[in-house]
Amino acid sequence: MTTLTDPPRESFRLSMLLYDSRYRSITIQIIVLIAFVVGAGWLIRNAAVNLAEAGKPFTFKFLGEASGYDINQRLIDYSSQSTHARAAIVGIMNTLLVAVLGCVTATIIGVLVGVLRLSKSWMVSRLAGAYVEALRNVPVLLWIVLTMAIVAEFLPQPKDFRGENPAASMLLFDSVAITNRGIYIPEPQFSRALGDIPVLVGSSRDPSACQSYYEGGELADACGLFQISLDLWAIIALLVASIMVARLNTMRANRIQAATGDRPNTLWANLAIIVLPTIALLWYLGFYLDYPILKGFNFRGGIHLRNSLIALWLALSLYTGAFIAEVVRSGIMAIPKGQSEAAAALGLRQGKIMRLVILPQAWRVIFPPLISQYLNLTKN
Repeated sequence: MTTLTDPPRESFRLSMLLYDSRYRSITIQIIVLIAFVVGAGWLIRNAAVNLAEAGKPFTFKFLGEASGYDINQRLIDYSSQSTHARAAIVGIMNTLLVAVLGCVTATIIGVLVGVLRLSKSWMVSRLAGAYVEALRNVPVLLWIVLTMAIVAEFLPQPKDFRGENPAASMLLFDSVAITNRGIYIPEPQFSRALGDIPVLVGSSRDPSACQSYYEGGELADACGLFQISLDLWAIIALLVASIMVARLNTMRANRIQAATGDRPNTLWANLAIIVLPTIALLWYLGFYLDYPILKGFNFRGGIHLRNSLIALWLALSLYTGAFIAEVVRSGIMAIPKGQSEAAAALGLRQGKIMRLVILPQAWRVIFPPLISQYLNLTKN
């Protein structure tokens, strides 16, 4: 009778790191990583020594120094006497603002144009195709410059809103002014505000020193790098809680439908759960709108969306919308034609077929490249 045993394992030797294929790739990667770290460390140390000899130490202390430059569009208080760190926060917030506005607008444009490209109407599909080809084949910088020129040259000046018979008039019950200097819209205000929470507070911690506006061109140190509105957080928390309660109400209706076959109407109840508490909170905070008013040579009050922001927003939205249109078109074409034919056989109209049958399935194909377009818009 023969007994089979495993062959004895070979003991590990240092030479196996180079000559054994099981370890050679790991050894090479470790050597390259060590060489890269050593090289990067030498470069950084060399740069730090040279900067120190030139009187420019290799530190981040400059973030606490006065910037000396202005930023015209900002979401938080800022002046030329503010620090570089605050300027960086303003820049990040502006980038996020343009990215959010651009992604929403570009998605709306892209979906509409993508669907129109598949229209059975020859004129509609060709116009949508011309839009896509024209926008995609021109650099986005030229579209930004062109949009800025149109906004600055063709929109009315603030003086055109003055007089008994003005050449231009405000919109939406005299609450919105569109000028060549930007768009002025009402600003939400609270007469009984809860206050703000300073973030990254400096050495001074006197709460009375924190102001909403600059005094002498400098914000009090106790105000921190920026402030978070308690009113905003209260509204967001209430909306989240209301949506969760409305969701529970919808789940209850689903259980009743599964048990009895009859579904209770939850639309008005959910609207009341979300809207009524929000209105009550806004009333408690003393919500009102600060309308822009023409004073002197320009409008005062409200929120000023500068023409540079408008031009950048529109140009990026139109440019990225052309790419999203192709993504949407390819996603719709990826769905088998039998899906739309089956839906039409059930009596659904074209609009409902697209909204209820085609697009829900196409989103699984559209979503990955759509995220790439969002990233491209943010980087642009």
